[in-house]
Amino acid sequence: MTMKLETIIYEIQGNVATITLNRPDAKNAINLQMAKDLLSVALTCNADPNVRALIICGSGNTFCVGGDVKEFHANIDVLSNHLKEITTYLHAAISILSRINVPLVVGINGFVAGAGIGLACLGDIIVATESSRFTVAYTGIGLTPDAGTTYLLPRAIGLKKASELILTNRQLSASDALAIGLVTNVVPDGEIIPHINSVATQLATCATRALAMSKNLLQRGWTETLETHMQNESDVISQLGHTDDAKEGILAFAEKRRPRFLGR
Repeated sequence: MTMKLETIIYEIQGNVATITLNRPDAKNAINLQMAKDLLSVALTCNADPNVRALIICGSGNTFCVGGDVKEFHANIDVLSNHLKEITTYLHAAISILSRINVPLVVGINGFVAGAGIGLACLGDIIVATESSRFTVAYTGIGLTPDAGTTYLLPRAIGLKKASELILTNRQLSASDALAIGLVTNVVPDGEIIPHINSVATQLATCATRALAMSKNLLQRGWTETLETHMQNESDVISQLGHTDDAKEGILAFAEKRRPRFLGR
């Protein structure tokens, strides 16, 4: 299945869904229409029980340069309202994607800036090409970060490193990003699509309910005490004991064979 909106391509192959930012002539900059389209596909993907892994990537030779500054300029007389409208749609999409109950693989090809950093940080697995470059960029045009960047980036790389990147707009290479934990893997240019497809396809064959609950536990752990969190862990693992996949996994281990997980 393929759904093409004005600025995004959404397609499903097997149990893997792919969201492709599709404004290559604008380096996949996020304009108002893309914010609306991103919310639309986030809602669609989140509601589809057949999706067991999700990919986000960019078309052309850029992942996403952040907000569309040309559109900002065209709306300079109503800039405040324009920014509020874009972020309302964009943040609703990011909220859904940050909690989506499937593994999320982000493929970074080329340059990433501004809101693109926030989108990238949504990934459970974030793969970049060797030529990729990263910068936060907002303060360079007198604005502050959006797209969840001030929430997601410190959790990925630490508060002080995130502060330095946001305040200085220093550009990082792919190897720099790997060293500080902003990405999880770097692959040669030209290999990003087959690599992320392979990763997502493999994840889609796993016990996806267990993966979803593992993601949820990791997110909740930031705001809970150890004792409360261990109670959550106890509750979740016991709940998963009722699932077909848990029983299949244990039987497969005992029988020395590969498990055949169905996501239920």
